Amino acid sequence: MSIARTISATAALPEVPLTIEGYSVLHQMMRIRWPAWRELPESKQREIVDEASNLLAAMEQGSGGQSALYSLLGHKGDLMLVHFRESFDALNQAELELARTRIGDYLEPTTSYLSVIELGLYESTIKTYKSLAERGIEPHSDEWKQEIESTLARQREAMHSRLYPPMPAHRYISFYPMDRRRGEDKNWYTLPIEERQRQMNEHGLIGRRYAGEVKQIISGSIGFDDWEWGVTLFADDPLVFKKLIYEMRFDEVSAVYALFGHFYIGLRCPASDLGKLLSG
Repeated sequence: MSIARTISATAALPEVPLTIEGYSVLHQMMRIRWPAWRELPESKQREIVDEASNLLAAMEQGSGGQSALYSLLGHKGDLMLVHFRESFDALNQAELELARTRIGDYLEPTTSYLSVIELGLYESTIKTYKSLAERGIEPHSDEWKQEIESTLARQREAMHSRLYPPMPAHRYISFYPMDRRRGEDKNWYTLPIEERQRQMNEHGLIGRRYAGEVKQIISGSIGFDDWEWGVTLFADDPLVFKKLIYEMRFDEVSAVYALFGHFYIGLRCPASDLGKLLSG
């Protein structure tokens, strides 16, 4: 029996699945102003690199979230910085600290992406809503909200390591934003929550088969940026990105309801290697 039938006709079941959130995330894509950089004497370049390297090294080891630098492949930019922080305020500070260094004069932003690490709780949502409905608790009432917050608190504690992960140390990164279809012939947001849960469960099974080869971090960006989610993948073999994403294209949630933005592929550049990158 559908959950909706277990509550009164006047008490509509919420359609939005519960989520828990962790680190705030900023992806910064930039071009290097190579002509201006090459005009600098080597001694000046070294000073600028040393200053930037010291800042990036500190960011790599941050206790409240780490940063990582990547050398991008292709025409979409030369560098990508990924920042994990505990708040938007801390992200803003990281962005300003980099802009204030002298290397900022030789970097031109091409785009950026703002989001928050997010875990969707479809299964827990349905179980919780069903339990509350069977107990006759009115949706959105104070008692309902208290029960929901209790569920979320337990999930945050259990999932803390996934919400606040260290920056993966893998050699390669793939980042892309995505949406779920809405307003077209197929609309993800008009599906019943139980159907969305079924499809997301099947979708997740594919990702779990690649668990030993790729680290996947999903971040929510509804209300923060132009797409609804950001997907950041880390691996030591870039072919894994192709295989994973290609296989996922054949499941229902991707084949029918997914829209994808630009893909960005990069190679990890430790702070200590910044000089090599800029002198190559």
